[in-house]
Amino acid sequence: MKEGKIIIFSAPSGAGKTTIVKHLLSRHPDFAFSVSATSRKPRGTEVNGVDYFFISVEEFKSKILNNEFLEWQEVYPDNFYGSLKSEVDRILKNGKNILFDVDVVGGSNIKKHYGNRALALFIQPPSITVLEKRLLARCTEDKEVIRKRVEKAERELTFAHLFDYTIVNDTLEHALQEAEGRVKSFLAG
Repeated sequence: MKEGKIIIFSAPSGAGKTTIVKHLLSRHPDFAFSVSATSRKPRGTEVNGVDYFFISVEEFKSKILNNEFLEWQEVYPDNFYGSLKSEVDRILKNGKNILFDVDVVGGSNIKKHYGNRALALFIQPPSITVLEKRLLARCTEDKEVIRKRVEKAERELTFAHLFDYTIVNDTLEHALQEAEGRVKSFLAG
């Protein structure tokens, strides 16, 4: 069986990468989603094992020491995210193409690891102001958390050059079409 390919979506929080990934998964049932592990608490209607593997800070640190992550990042103090090697290997060995929805550091690290076997797409908001409005509209975090996310987003935008393509999510329909086209071309190659 031919192993699957890797498609990475990275962006600052609120740029729309999760919406794009969910759209692609709904249109391509043969794609698999790489469920990341995190030490943060679930938000809203997030489900363990579907949106993330929610694990404790202690368990996350233990997995780091045991080299169980393809990539991991401490995004905020004691707030870890990472991709479990076992999960990625399982999906690829089953011949499925795998979609990643990860932060920019994780995305660039996965791209480095897999090289041409991976397509790395950076989703960029049209502006920081629009990004902040999107985060506020979620109503999932207080203003201080959003302020920190916006500051982090400004730094994350400097990572765009490490990705194969940048898609500006000015209108969702345009971003979805461009993502579909980039993924289709990559898989055909």
